[in-house]
Amino acid sequence: MTERVVILGASPKRERYSNKAQRLLMEMGHTVIPVNPGQTEIEGVEATRNLSDIQIPVDTVTIYVNAEVSLKLQDDLVRLAPRRVVFNPGSESPILAGALNDHGIEVLEACTLVLLRTGQW
Repeated sequence: MTERVVILGASPKRERYSNKAQRLLMEMGHTVIPVNPGQTEIEGVEATRNLSDIQIPVDTVTIYVNAEVSLKLQDDLVRLAPRRVVFNPGSESPILAGALNDHGIEVLEACTLVLLRTGQW
């Protein structure tokens, strides 16, 4: 099943895990929405400056920013109402995870690349 996936903290730098995840998601047929306020496009896909700019349903948000940044986006994440949020290594936020769970959003602490490569996505 293909999904619409928001990449919070997307990067144009190919060595970054968020970029590797974006390329693998696209290779596997998923639709990606890279979010980075400093970029207009990443890997040929138009980048979105803010979560609040996204006005279409999304299945998953995969997070590549630290907890200090993501916690400030709690209201935007709840409003977006994805089916799940994946906290990649280094992005974990127990406070945000609890708030998302309270709103019925599934939370995973996992590596998007590993989930994709092992068929667990």
